[in-house]
Amino acid sequence: MPGWTFLTNHALVLSVIAKHPRITGRELSMSVGITERATRKIIADLEVEGYIAKKKVGRRIKYRINPDLPMRHETYQDTAIGDFLKALDWKSGKRVRTMVSNSRAQV
Repeated sequence: MPGWTFLTNHALVLSVIAKHPRITGRELSMSVGITERATRKIIADLEVEGYIAKKKVGRRIKYRINPDLPMRHETYQDTAIGDFLKALDWKSGKRVRTMVSNSRAQV
């Protein structure tokens, strides 16, 4: 029986993408320990909500993180996702420039 962990698969995928922005879906799924299909679903969730943006570079994808969005759980909505990732040893680079919604400012 597998043990429990503190981080959800969404948090694990986001944290691995933050550290390895040119990782493939297959590499990402192997790193997190979930199926490639589950990984792609999580990537789609993160992209739809504006936490990541994808850019095609040759035959590969490069991911960028939007560090200014809040964490999703109501208890931590005053914490930016970038602060959470920094706690996991992420060194931020360029910021995503996208309009997530009318209530959020462009970053």
